[in-house]
Amino acid sequence: MLNVRPSEARGHANHGWLDSHHTFSFAGYFDPQFMGFRTLRVINEDRVTSGEGFDTHPHRDMEIITYPLSGAIAHRDSTGGQGLLRAGEVQRMTAGTGVMHSEMNGSDEDVHFLQIWILPNQKGLKPSYEQKHFTEQERQGHWRVVVSPDARDNSLTVHQDVVLSSTLLSKGEKAEYALAPSRHAWVQIARGAGTLNGVALKAGDGVAVSDESRLELVATEPLEALLFDLA
Repeated sequence: MLNVRPSEARGHANHGWLDSHHTFSFAGYFDPQFMGFRTLRVINEDRVTSGEGFDTHPHRDMEIITYPLSGAIAHRDSTGGQGLLRAGEVQRMTAGTGVMHSEMNGSDEDVHFLQIWILPNQKGLKPSYEQKHFTEQERQGHWRVVVSPDARDNSLTVHQDVVLSSTLLSKGEKAEYALAPSRHAWVQIARGAGTLNGVALKAGDGVAVSDESRLELVATEPLEALLFDLA
């Protein structure tokens, strides 16, 4: 069963320096029917103007994944983690017992990225941070694991039974995924357009997947997509 969450149905907030779309309830946007999916709590698509960003602020007991699409994000946190995050790189921060961090636009153009929150498998984890680069070649034409609970295939480590994969598809190209029994998936189209098991999708659309064993994503125009494999 595929349940599409259309891009235009998402929550939206425009603060001038920040233009944000919320797949699930977040901040001033609340919809009791969209509080998350399984342990996936937040997918925000953010655009931040040059010279602006999120000043130092706190988080706790959350796994936070940042996935840039264009531009650069300057990250700094109270664990000592810091770096410039660009398209092709993925960052995971465990907020755990509490962390302070900032995310600023580190480029001279708008930065466009997805910020993802996943509920951890336990509270009170030690805060930590990691960042890795995944080449276009690694992701072109198939699903490449970028985040997992066991760091498989040199991916980032998340403290939850979630496997996050990324793909890049040229027009007409396809990527297949086998979903194990009793597993669920969320597919998020970051850019471009295509079909998932024959269902048409565009940038910003998300799809909740249950009771499916095989997923076939076909690009009708060049696309970038994320797939969350969830318990």
